[in-house]
Order: sequence, then C-alpha cells, then structure tokens
Amino acid sequence: MIELDARLRAVRDHAREAAEDLRARALSIDAEPHAMEQHLDSPAFAMIRESALPEEYRSASPAPAPALAGGDDPAGRGSCLESMVSVLELFRGDVGALLACPSPALAGVFVALLGDEEQKKRFYERVRTGRTWAFFAMTEPGRGSDATAMETRLERDGQGGWLLHGTKRYIGNGARGGIGVVFARTGPSPLHIRAALVELPASGWQAEPLDMVGLRGAALSEIRLDGVPVPGGMLLGEHLPATRRGIWGAVQTFNNMRMQVAAAAVGTAQAMAEYIARHRPGTPGTRRAVARAEAARSLVYEAAARIDRNPDRGYLSSAAKLGATRMAVETAHWAAAALGPAGLLDHPLLEKWTRDVCAFEFMDGTGNIQRLHVARGYQSGDADGR
Repeated sequence: MIELDARLRAVRDHAREAAEDLRARALSIDAEPHAMEQHLDSPAFAMIRESALPEEYRSASPAPAPALAGGDDPAGRGSCLESMVSVLELFRGDVGALLACPSPALAGVFVALLGDEEQKKRFYERVRTGRTWAFFAMTEPGRGSDATAMETRLERDGQGGWLLHGTKRYIGNGARGGIGVVFARTGPSPLHIRAALVELPASGWQAEPLDMVGLRGAALSEIRLDGVPVPGGMLLGEHLPATRRGIWGAVQTFNNMRMQVAAAAVGTAQAMAEYIARHRPGTPGTRRAVARAEAARSLVYEAAARIDRNPDRGYLSSAAKLGATRMAVETAHWAAAALGPAGLLDHPLLEKWTRDVCAFEFMDGTGNIQRLHVARGYQSGDADGR
C-alpha cells in the first residue's frame, strides 16, 4: 500500500481546494460547454494550466505544483504517482469541468516527448494564455485509435511541406482548439505513422462539435482535413530515430491517458458515494461503496508507482483502468437507486455524474482491450509485482 509523504499530501490538499472550484462550475459547463468565457479566469483553471506547463512558460508557480503530465515526464513536472495524487482529487471535483480547461492536456504530453525546441515554444506559447485549447487527433470513424488501420495521410506539397487529408472523430476540443497534434500516414508501414503539430486557423480545416450525453465539457468533435497545410518543420520527432517518433510517442501518451481515465473513474465514484452519504445518511451499501472507491484509489496509486519504477510496464495500469471504470458505473447505479424514483431530478449534480461515468469505458480502450493488455502482461511476466 502506498503511503503519501509530506509533499504528496501537500499536493493532494492543494488539488482539493481547486476541486471545489471545479465542482461549483460543473453544472454550468455541462449545460453550455461552448460558453466558456465566464470560467476561463477561474483559480482552478489557472492551477491546472500552470502545473501542466514547463517551468519556463509559467506565469506563476503553484505551491506546491501538482504534476498533471505524469510518468517519465521530459518536461520535469514530477512522477506519475504525484500526478495521480493530484488529478484524482481534481476529478473528485468534476471530470467534465476539468476537461473543459484550456491547457496542454494530452497534446502537451506528446509535444514534450517528441517536440524540438522550436515546436515546444510554438505550442506552449499558445496554450499558456489560458484562452487556447489543445487537441490530440488520432481517432478515426470506424477505426478508433488503431494506428495500423489509420487512413488520414500526409502528402508532400512539393515545397518542403505537407498536406493533411482525412477525417478524425471523437477529438476533445477539436472544434474550439487553437493548436494540437494530428496523426497521419506518410507511407504504408507503422514507421510511417507520424504526428504533425497543427496551428489554427488553417485552410482546409473543418471541425464540428458532436452531440454528447456525458462529459460535455470535453467538447468532442469531428474534424475533416482537406489539404490542411503543414510546414516542413512541424512534423514532430524529426530529430529522433525513426523508432521513437509517431507510434512510440503515442504508446507513451496512451499509457499516461490510461492512468488518467482510471483516476477519473475513481474520483467520480468517490464523489458519488460521498454525495449519497451526505444527502441520504444511513443508505444501505454506502460503506461498501466508499470502501470500493478507496480500494480502487490504492490500486491507481500502486500502478502509478510502478510506472515510475518502469514506464514500459503497463500491466497494472490496464488492470486499474479496467477495475475502476466498472466500479464507477456500478457505483452510479447504486447511487441512483438510493435516491428512489425520480430522485435524480432533484439532484442534478449526481444525475450529471451518472451520465459522465458511462464515457470512461470508451476512453483509451474498452474493457475488452484492457483485458487483452492484462493477459499479455501476465504472459510476459509483468504481473510479478515488482
């Protein structure tokens, strides 16, 4: 069992303060996810953004600064465990509100891994303002995030640059983003999967928000790319070996995302269990719901600590995501039943969380995909507990 030291407790407590601000904005953002101006200067958004920026791009240093990138972070923002301690508390405030925050997000993790100094400067100068959303565009209609089936392509423009063609779907902040990462093929093999840094506005770019039931703050979108120009210097990883470019960076980023989704599920489950305990004291099953969420949190901490010891070993992170998402959905069903018929109408925040938890199953691979990861990890000896 992971015991938090003084610094991690301070990180946790600092994130709890911000979580209250996120929760206060949750219903407003859920109702109007594209009307964000009133939220952009919130203290929580400022903390989330600043803590995800490299130190040289921060306007102020959060004290203590919770690391939101996690894992083997080239930007130097701390360990995966520190990241999970922080984001789990923020997600306990509200997942949708956090995802609505303009920040480096997943694109920042990828740019930190593969970007050269000019690319990093271009990216971080845009997102540091708190008025620019970043997007991470890999998923395609009918193909999900399976890079081997990717159809989006990069074609040379004859002038040293590239043109992007294809369609991306279920892209967070795609319709309101200002800069981000788009994955595409330059050829037939896996080594030809590349990532381009795209800055908007740009010709040939069309993006529309998708109708959403849960996690509306994430503003999922569909993007159509019709010859979007990409300057030659905007392909990420050109200074790296071919084996450490697109696919390698994507795997590292998704390892990070898997832990984030597990933390989101645990944080939301804890919020629901605590809500019922407060509004319906004595409800049967409350103690069990709280205990299950606490056990899942311990597993997330343990998986994060293992990633810090060996970033390439993802067995436990898949197990954490698999268990946490199922537990969160079951907690939502219990919480709705605890309120009785039509009870969710009188408790709109809890009603929102029961919608949000359904999305976790589809983020960074469904349960069946995670079971495959777990099985392969077990077969390769990754389950030995070290």
